[in-house]
Amino acid sequence: MRIRNIIAAALMLAIALPLAATRAQAEAPMTVVATTGMIADAARQVGGDLVEVKGLMGPGVDPHAYRQTRSDIVAMTRADLVLWHGLYLEAQMEEFFHDLARKRNVVAVAEGLDKSLLKAHDDYADKFDPHVWMTPVLWKNVVVEVQKALTATRPDAADVFAANAAAHLADLDQLIAYGADTLKEVPQEARVLITAHDAFGYFGKDYGFEVLGIQGISTQSEAGLNRIGELVDVLVERQITAVFVESSVSDRSMRALIEGAAAKGHEVTVGGELFSDAMGADGTYEGTYMGMLDHNITTIAGALGADVPGRGMAGKLSAGF
Repeated sequence: MRIRNIIAAALMLAIALPLAATRAQAEAPMTVVATTGMIADAARQVGGDLVEVKGLMGPGVDPHAYRQTRSDIVAMTRADLVLWHGLYLEAQMEEFFHDLARKRNVVAVAEGLDKSLLKAHDDYADKFDPHVWMTPVLWKNVVVEVQKALTATRPDAADVFAANAAAHLADLDQLIAYGADTLKEVPQEARVLITAHDAFGYFGKDYGFEVLGIQGISTQSEAGLNRIGELVDVLVERQITAVFVESSVSDRSMRALIEGAAAKGHEVTVGGELFSDAMGADGTYEGTYMGMLDHNITTIAGALGADVPGRGMAGKLSAGF
């Protein structure tokens, strides 16, 4: 009830604003609010100059735990279009979005994916792994859903959105090829990806990696001592020498893994920091979807024994390898 009251108050404020249909207003960019940085990037790529996009969750923000603020609510009730991920990613905001959708233009862009392409959720029988951005093969489908949402909101710009989407999808095809070519160079015995939580399942499936997370699909699941102990044994027995931290998850558990392996005489290092549930800093290459995946692919491949380009696929990565 409290959420509905806040939404109602924000809507009343928005309606009270001047609505004069001037020429300047008619030509103003469509306002879009997106939850994650990945969705915001897709909206910018497809919408181009015709959209003004606000992303709610910046670098290092965990979408599994995020709750909407009052300023978020105001922004969403005033927006022409609200894009959220769905698939139980924004678990703390689901009630809010379902309520807002009764009054405003709200689309869960990942809910439109063919469920046969999705992995079952670890903890919920009727849910799916939401981390579809981890592989550009799946993410292309989300870009198409973003295009559909923008077109439905502004049909007169359908041709522009279609052209922009086609160009971005072509870029993603290049990223797919780079990932396949680079990651196949990782030795078979080294194809084990150990991370803070199980966000890389789709990545592992597409590129042939065994993925082991300390926590489950959600960062809200518990990382028990038993799980850490199991993974320490895996590190030692299989002589795995690199694990990966995540930009939006505390590295405490990963440090415990490294210390546990050291106590058994096996040295493990951090292979690098990966972008899991959030992209890099705004205004950087890693702050785009292309840069985020370029960074992850190059970091993983380089740490696990492949020869990688010094600054990634396009030579734009901030850090060299």
